[in-house]
Amino acid sequence: MPLHALTSTLWFPPVSDALEDGLLAMGGDVSVERLLLAYRNGIFPWYDDTPPLWWSPDPRFVLIPDELKVSKSMQQLIKKKTFTFKTNTAFGDVITHCQSLPRKGQDGTWITEELKEAFIELHQLGHAHSAETWVNDELVGGLYGIKMGPFFFGESMFSKVSNASKFAFIHWVKQLQQEGIILIDCQVHTDHLESLGAKMIPRAHFIRLLKQHI
Repeated sequence: MPLHALTSTLWFPPVSDALEDGLLAMGGDVSVERLLLAYRNGIFPWYDDTPPLWWSPDPRFVLIPDELKVSKSMQQLIKKKTFTFKTNTAFGDVITHCQSLPRKGQDGTWITEELKEAFIELHQLGHAHSAETWVNDELVGGLYGIKMGPFFFGESMFSKVSNASKFAFIHWVKQLQQEGIILIDCQVHTDHLESLGAKMIPRAHFIRLLKQHI
C-alpha cells in the first residue's frame, strides 16, 4: 500500500491503508481542524521535521481507567503528600517541558513549534488539557492530551524528578474515571505505561469504540 500524500484538503485515508508500522500519510497541516479530525478517526501526528507524518498503529496501546495499577511504592509516595496535583494551570509550561527535556534513548523531540502552537490553541478552545505535578510553586512533572467524548488521547509526559509524571498520570486517570472517560489512548507501547495497566488492543476494536462513542 503506497503512502498517502495529504494536501490542503481536509481529509484522511482509512486507517486500514496504514503501513505495517502504522504510518498512514504525510503532509497537510497541523491546524486545529485537522488535528481534531485525526483524533476522531484514530490518527495522530508524530514527526520531528516537516512534512507532518500521520500514524494509526495496529495494535493500539490503551488504558481502561478501571484497570489502572498503582504499585505499593506509589501508594506510599501519594500518602506522603510530597507532590500536589493540579490540572490546566500551566498547559504551556507542560508542553514546553515535554518538548525540551531529553528522554532516554531519544536524540530529539517530536513536538515541533507548529505542533506546540496548535495544541496551545486546542487548550484555549477547551479540547486539550494538562495534568500537573507540583512541589510548592515548582512544576516538576505532568502530561497533556486531548479530551473528546468519553476518550482521552494522551500525547506526552515529562518528569523533572523521579515519579512526578507517574503521580500526575495516576491522579489524572482517577479524575477522568469520575468524569466518565472509558478509554485512554496511549498510542504506542512504553514499559512505563504498561506498568500502570496499559495494554494492546486491535486497531479495529479501537476504531469501533471511536465510531460508537464519538
